[in-house]
Amino acid sequence: MPYRKPQFVPRSARRLVPRTVRARATAAAGTVLGAALALASAGLLAVLHADLVASAASATRQQAETVAQLAAQGRLTPVLHTGHGTDFLQVVDARGTVLAASPNLAGRPAITPAGRTGSHTTDDVDPLLDHHRQRVTAVTGDTPAGPVTVYAGASLRAADEALDITQAGLAVAGPLLLLTGVVVTWKVTGNALRPVEAIRAEVDAITGQDLHRRVPEPGTADEIARLAATMNAMLDRLEASGRRQRQFIADASHELRSPLAVLRTQLEVADTHPDPAVRAELVHGALQDTDRLQSLATDLLLLARLDAGGADDRPRRRVDLTALVADTVLGRPPGPHRRTTDLAPGIAVDGIPLWLGRLLTNLLDNAERHAGGVVHVRLGADRARGVAVLDVEDDGPGIPAADRERVFERFTRLDDARSRDEGGSGLGLPIARDIARHHGGTLAVAPSAAGTRLTAELPLTAEQ
Repeated sequence: MPYRKPQFVPRSARRLVPRTVRARATAAAGTVLGAALALASAGLLAVLHADLVASAASATRQQAETVAQLAAQGRLTPVLHTGHGTDFLQVVDARGTVLAASPNLAGRPAITPAGRTGSHTTDDVDPLLDHHRQRVTAVTGDTPAGPVTVYAGASLRAADEALDITQAGLAVAGPLLLLTGVVVTWKVTGNALRPVEAIRAEVDAITGQDLHRRVPEPGTADEIARLAATMNAMLDRLEASGRRQRQFIADASHELRSPLAVLRTQLEVADTHPDPAVRAELVHGALQDTDRLQSLATDLLLLARLDAGGADDRPRRRVDLTALVADTVLGRPPGPHRRTTDLAPGIAVDGIPLWLGRLLTNLLDNAERHAGGVVHVRLGADRARGVAVLDVEDDGPGIPAADRERVFERFTRLDDARSRDEGGSGLGLPIARDIARHHGGTLAVAPSAAGTRLTAELPLTAEQ
């Protein structure tokens, strides 16, 4: 395709282009209305002219045919009387001799219009000498004395005057209508865009410190009202997100401050204590706190990536969930609790293996932390709903119904059994739920006869 050099638009021409929506809408409406008025005026004048000329032509033809019949019957008189719609009459023989005429053409020479016999003409034929256009009809007839031509004509003076009056009226009414349309468009567009300007001004004034502010919603049910409602809903989400972020930062700071203070104390005591055995014990405790800090920092980083949608950047593929669950359960080091499984074969989902493995690991960590003696893992499929169902159940004290949603809040610990001393940071279940949601699934606490049952549902692959 050949390169086309962009055309240069002069700055003076750019200044003439309307820049605001209101001005552009008014200019467009004025242009369309002006063109419509011009076309309508031209059409009205053309129709009026055609109707007046057709009326004159019909009257003159009828009069000419009547006189031609009289001539054919031999009853032609030298003086002819015009009828309604006819201003003059004249009968001419084949030699151009005037045989009869209306009184206003008495003694005048024969009419010689440029049109053909039997046709209508509006040539500059002016037998009445009134300096107006004439409509002349010529009809040929046979008489006992030979062929004759009957000319019947009517002045178009009245038609021209009617056209002039109509044209003058349109010349006055057209600009008035155009001006009215432009003014009305300007006012209506301004009224319609006033709420938009109010919304823009309010949004421009909102900062990160006052996300509680909302844009004004007009009391209408139009598109602008829906725009304002959508903007307010977006501000609601931004405010909630900012509130969650601030709470997350505060909780993370609180969670990190205590182990850091303990770690500093242990290291300071170990540095000054003279007993090597006590010093070794303090260093060992400091290493354990360091591991907990490292795990907490890893969880915080993962949550930050999940909140930012980082998991969506990783390529997804078909994952054999049955094999993943089996390998994860069997690959865990032996613990104080017995692990049992009930896995349906051939369950596959689309996802990220690393994240799905982390989801299962967090559920197992939570179950083993609170189990009494047994942790049971069950995997099946609900083909009717197209989801894989993963249950991780323990026989521990269970979660009260009122707290089954609160356990998915970050840094939440329900009781002493879920304390820092037990190794829980309050982030395992929130991370597991975020991973399930990133895969289009859900994670919830399901009713259980004894203990706690966490159920994750993930969409099956398309071919299942």
